[in-house]
Amino acid sequence: MNFSAFQAITDTNQWVILWPEITLGLIALLLLVLELVLPKARHDIIPRVAVFGQLLVLIGVLWSLTQDGVDPLTQGDTEASFFNGLIVLTAMSQAGRVFILLTSLIVCHLAKLYFQRQALPRVEFYHLVLVVTAAMMLLVQSAQFVLLFVALETVTVGFYVLVAYCRPSPLSLEAGLKYLILGALSSAILLFGIVLLYGAVGAPDPVLAHTRFKHFGLAPDAMNFSVIGDYITSHPANPLVVIGAILVLCGIAFKIAAVPFQVWVPDVYQGAPSPTTALLAVASKAAGFLVLLNLVTGPFAGLAHSVLVPLLSTLAVLSILFGNLAALTQRNVKRVMGLSGIAHAGYMLVGVVAVAQGVSWAAAAVMFYLFTYLLGSLAVFGVMAHVAGPHDETQELEHYLNLGKRQPFLGAILAIGLGSLAGIPPLAGFIGKLLIFFAAFQAHLYGLIGVSIVGVVISIYYYFGWIREALFRAPGVTSLSEAPEAAFVTSPSSWSRLTLGLLAAATLFLGLYQGFFSESSVQATQNFTRPIHVKASLH
Repeated sequence: MNFSAFQAITDTNQWVILWPEITLGLIALLLLVLELVLPKARHDIIPRVAVFGQLLVLIGVLWSLTQDGVDPLTQGDTEASFFNGLIVLTAMSQAGRVFILLTSLIVCHLAKLYFQRQALPRVEFYHLVLVVTAAMMLLVQSAQFVLLFVALETVTVGFYVLVAYCRPSPLSLEAGLKYLILGALSSAILLFGIVLLYGAVGAPDPVLAHTRFKHFGLAPDAMNFSVIGDYITSHPANPLVVIGAILVLCGIAFKIAAVPFQVWVPDVYQGAPSPTTALLAVASKAAGFLVLLNLVTGPFAGLAHSVLVPLLSTLAVLSILFGNLAALTQRNVKRVMGLSGIAHAGYMLVGVVAVAQGVSWAAAAVMFYLFTYLLGSLAVFGVMAHVAGPHDETQELEHYLNLGKRQPFLGAILAIGLGSLAGIPPLAGFIGKLLIFFAAFQAHLYGLIGVSIVGVVISIYYYFGWIREALFRAPGVTSLSEAPEAAFVTSPSSWSRLTLGLLAAATLFLGLYQGFFSESSVQATQNFTRPIHVKASLH
């Protein structure tokens, strides 16, 4: 046996790299322990432990990114590949960690508002959110298909429970059943694609003599992104490779809710508890896009013109048109957010196509768009949490009648969030769309730009229809007594005002100032999806 090879592999197992995910797992276990040892009268501190713990982890991740030892946009001495190539740290995966943690933190705050009106178990919800968050953070760092699939299934199984969490609600149970069936179907499609890739790449071939595996004296890992990328580069026409890549992309398309894999979205978004809907709409979608970018710039780069560009372009056009047109006639606001999220997935797919066409900074543009989508969407979901009654799955536009007069703060936050999602200047969503369009223009994707502009114009109708209900008295309604469902609105607490105020302020700030996205930053993002380098050994 080659013990030196195993020692070399062991040396790459740097568990300190995964301290955020490990910490979240420990906090999740701590919540269950606290539920057992604390009297019921003190269980109100458990949500605070979940929020405070995630806040500390987020601060720690941000602090680690500022240290000289790890610079996500510059090159150093040692490639940041760990666990024998299972995990490769990139600037994009580090940004994804921050994104997912920030989303989960705000979702836990929304959950506190939700459970004030629901007689449901609370601790288990926060436990599952933490586990799903840690799994999504692992997912965006995956550089090997087995780890990717295990992390993805951990996320999916957690969402099965979270979507059907409101057991007294038939709509929540229906949403959970639909997500279970369609989620299992997408997992099967993804796994079949992975199996085909393994069957093609696992055959003996000189191309698989990857330098790192030669150094270890071991056979190459046929599931490793680098090995698969090397094989596809030399065998781009292999039918097993082409079909396998298409099936894998279809499995990921389900997670980002791209047409025609979006059929689960309206019912699941409506029936799931609002905090779960927010986590699905923002964090899960972002994790899917980061995985997609990893595949497009990594193992599937050799299929850019034969598979990626035509397939992703088709998905983008269908998603933009379907999402916007289907949202026009909706009155349920959760379904509106779900259908508009399909359209936003289409816009981001345009950026991914630009990446596949060789516009390297387009990956950073997609990441910027994701952050603007986070700010706008969570601001809107935050307002929805205050407007929702005991049955938040039945929220209609009428619930927001004259919200600006009854709760001016919530009305202003809603207008800023929806305006940003619609792409209205000078809000951050406008800049996000503009960067995507610039990337598409540089990639000569003029048709996709035209479809995207049409989609933006259509979306203004339903976004501004919602704003009209909230800020202007609806025609024919002279008092709230004529729309009794609109009378229930919770006044925001100090913490809610702070959270929603920061989201709105960040939306305005990013819309007015993007100094960090200067020319030098754009040039730096040419290495955005390549492994980062660390200056100090982590052994």
